[in-house]
Amino acid sequence: MLYHPDKHRDPELKSQAERLFNLVHQAYEVLSDPQTRAIYDIYGKRGLEMEGWEVVERRRTPAEIREEFERLQREREERRLQQRTNPKGTISVGVDATDLFDRYDEEYEDVSGSGFPQIEINKMHISQSIEAPLTATDTAILSGSLSTQNGNGGGSINFALRRVTSAKGWGELEFGAGDLQGPLFGLKLFRNLTPRCFVTTNCALQFSSRGIRPGLTTVLARNLDKNTVGYLQWRWGIQSAMNTSIVRDTKTSHFTVALQLGIPHSFALISYQHKFQDDDQTRLKGSLKAGFFGTVVEYGAERKISRHSVLGAAVSIGVPQGVSLKVKLNRASQTYFFPIHLTDQLLPSAVFYATVGPLVVYFAMHRLIIKPYLRAQKEKELEKQRESTASDILRKKQEAEAAVRLMQESVRRIIEAEESRMGLIIVNAWYGKFVNDKSKKSEKVKVIDVTVPLQCLVKDSKLILTEASKAGLPGFYDPCVGEEKNLKVLYQFRGVLHQVMVLDSEALRIPKQSHRIDTDG
Repeated sequence: MLYHPDKHRDPELKSQAERLFNLVHQAYEVLSDPQTRAIYDIYGKRGLEMEGWEVVERRRTPAEIREEFERLQREREERRLQQRTNPKGTISVGVDATDLFDRYDEEYEDVSGSGFPQIEINKMHISQSIEAPLTATDTAILSGSLSTQNGNGGGSINFALRRVTSAKGWGELEFGAGDLQGPLFGLKLFRNLTPRCFVTTNCALQFSSRGIRPGLTTVLARNLDKNTVGYLQWRWGIQSAMNTSIVRDTKTSHFTVALQLGIPHSFALISYQHKFQDDDQTRLKGSLKAGFFGTVVEYGAERKISRHSVLGAAVSIGVPQGVSLKVKLNRASQTYFFPIHLTDQLLPSAVFYATVGPLVVYFAMHRLIIKPYLRAQKEKELEKQRESTASDILRKKQEAEAAVRLMQESVRRIIEAEESRMGLIIVNAWYGKFVNDKSKKSEKVKVIDVTVPLQCLVKDSKLILTEASKAGLPGFYDPCVGEEKNLKVLYQFRGVLHQVMVLDSEALRIPKQSHRIDTDG
C-alpha cells in the first residue's frame, strides 16, 4: 500500500513508487505460488535462479521439490566431473642437525672448517596423486612417489580404479610398479555392515625376485557413540600385526588410545589433542608411545595461519631415537613435512631449543610477515568486493532513498498516533559501522540515518526485527560492504528516553525497560 503508484501524485515520487512496487510484486508472485514458495523456503533466491525448474511438474510437495533440486545439482556436478582432479601431494625433507649438539671438538680440533656445525639433508620423499572422475560412480586414480636416503633411493607409480557399487560400499583395483620392488596387484573393498559399523579389506600381491609376497589387511570399525569410534585391525603377510584403537573426537578435543602386537613392532599409544574454539583453530597435542623399540614422548601445536594453510610443530623425545623437531605445513591439499633430527641423546638443551625456538620464530613471523600480509589481503578483498558491488550498492541506495521519501507521509501519521498515546517515537537511528576506543585511528564512521524507515515499521507502539541483516529492510542499504555493522536506536516511550545498540544480524524488540537511559546520573 505504501508503494502503490496511485497513492502518489508527484510525478517523481510516482515513478519511484512504481519501481519499488514492481519489486514487491515480484516477491508476491514467488510467495503466492506454492511451488516457487517451497523452492524459496528451502533454497532461497539461488534455488529460483537455477535452470531446469521449467520441466518440473507443478503441485509437488516440498519433499519432492527438494529431491528434484538435488537431482538438478547432481546433473550439474556430473558436467563438472572432467574439470576436477583433486590433486594431493606430500613433500618430506629430513634434516640431520645432530652436529648442533653432538660435537666432537676434542678429536677434530685441527680439521679445517670444523668450527661451523654441519647440517645436512639426509632423506627426501615426494608423492603426488590425482583423481580423474570417469562417470558418477567410477574414478581413476594415478599416484607416484620418489624417495631417497643417504644417497640411495627409488620410486614407484600406481594406478587404481575405484567404483562406487552402492550407497553402502565401493571397490578399488590397484596396479603398481617400482624400481626397488616388482609389480603390485591389489584389491580394496569397503562396506557398511550396519549404520554404525563398516569394514575395509585390502588384499595385495607383491612380485619380486624372491617370489610372490601376499598381504592382507582387514579393518573393522564401529561407532560406539556420536563422537567415539572403535577400530580392530588385522594385518597378515608384510609386517604382520594386530591392532585395536579407540578414537574420540569432539569440538574441543581429540583422544586416541591404541595397542598393537606385531612383527617387528609392538606398542601401546595414548594421544590427546585440545582444540581451542578460536578463528585460528589452534590445537595443542601430546602423545606417549611405548613398545619393544623404545619409548617416545611427543608434544606440539598447530595453528591456522591463513584461509588454506595450517602450520604445526612437534617435539619428539625418545629412547633410543633422541630429540627431533617436526615442522609441518598443510597448504590446501599439499603437505610439506620437515623432520629435523637434533641429537641422539636426551639433552635438556636440545629439548629447550626445540620447544622455544619454533615459538620465537612463529611469533616473529606472525607479527612481521603473516599478520601484515593477511591484513593487506583482507583490505584487497574488501576493495574488490566494493568495486564489484558498487553499481548494485548504488542502485540499492537510490531505492532506499526513494523508499524514505515515499514513507514521509505515512511516518507523519504514525508519529501523530504514537504521540497521542505516549507511545513509541524513534528519535534517532543509525545503521552501519561505528568506531570506539579500541578502533584504529584510520577507521572512520560509516553509518546512514534510518530514523524514518524504523518509525515506519512501528505498529501499536512496538518494533520487532528478526535475526537477519538489517540491510534488507525497506529504506536500508549496506553502507560498508564486508565490514561489521550495528544498529543504534535512540527512542522515546512514555515520555522517557531509551537507547539500544545491536549487531546487524541480532534480533531487536522495543520498547524494553532495560534500554531506559538513567537520567539521574
